[in-house]
Amino acid sequence: MSALLTEGDLTHEEDVVWLEDPEKLDYVRQALDKTKRRNTKPPYARDGRMVGYALLDDHAEPDPDSGLYKRRVFFLLPHDRDSLPNGLYRQGAPGEAVDPRTIGVRKVGEKTPRSQRGPVAITGTRA
Repeated sequence: MSALLTEGDLTHEEDVVWLEDPEKLDYVRQALDKTKRRNTKPPYARDGRMVGYALLDDHAEPDPDSGLYKRRVFFLLPHDRDSLPNGLYRQGAPGEAVDPRTIGVRKVGEKTPRSQRGPVAITGTRA
């Protein structure tokens, strides 16, 4: 699914569940995944790890063609800044990355100086 989301994609979100403390992460990647259920922990089939996911309300209906629900999943890949602080994303971030502190129910999340530029944006010095 596309990683560039709009609030229209999130109409039936009821809650956001974090598996890791979002305060400790500069950014998370977000995407819509198709899942069999609307209100349990979704399966995760990417490299890296899932750090959160959305639960859908009782009014959410599955796609008529696939029978699957579209749900938001938050994840990090092995080469992301939290795992490799001096790696590719020491500064900068992937296109689908947003600051987890700006994510809410039915709210896409925003790019911030911290999510896009890393610790240098916060402290003014290189990490």
